Amino acid sequence: MPDRAPVLVQTVRSAVAEAISLAPDLPLFAGGKSMGGRMTSTAASVEALPELRGLAFFGFPLHPSGRDSSERGTHLADVGLPMLFLQGTRDKLANLELLTPLLADVEPRPTLHIVQGADHGFHVLKRSGRTDEDVLDELCDAFMEWVGPLAAMRP
Repeated sequence: MPDRAPVLVQTVRSAVAEAISLAPDLPLFAGGKSMGGRMTSTAASVEALPELRGLAFFGFPLHPSGRDSSERGTHLADVGLPMLFLQGTRDKLANLELLTPLLADVEPRPTLHIVQGADHGFHVLKRSGRTDEDVLDELCDAFMEWVGPLAAMRP
């Protein structure tokens, strides 16, 4: 069982502070996979995370499997940073019909990259004609395309 949200949020804050101290001249981005990403966005929504240029989420868990709701994403409106959401069309933890309109009301407007046929772990069915490696390449390309201009901007 993972730690409770307050412990995870403090862990995010500590990781960001450590990254700043170790590499103060590098552009800083944060985020994560699934719950790690949600705790990072929660931390940023409560109090700004210093020096961050943006947040990237690999499979944002909008709701528990089988219990569609956008409640876990309401805090995203309070983040105030560029955000990238990489989501699979078969992700049982993020109904895209709920996530898409939720993100439409967030400023700055987040980027949503949809991975056709991928589940929450970004696995695809064999019949899709794609491999998990193909999907990983797509995720990396989408991340690099998003992060490049933000990293090049002066703070």
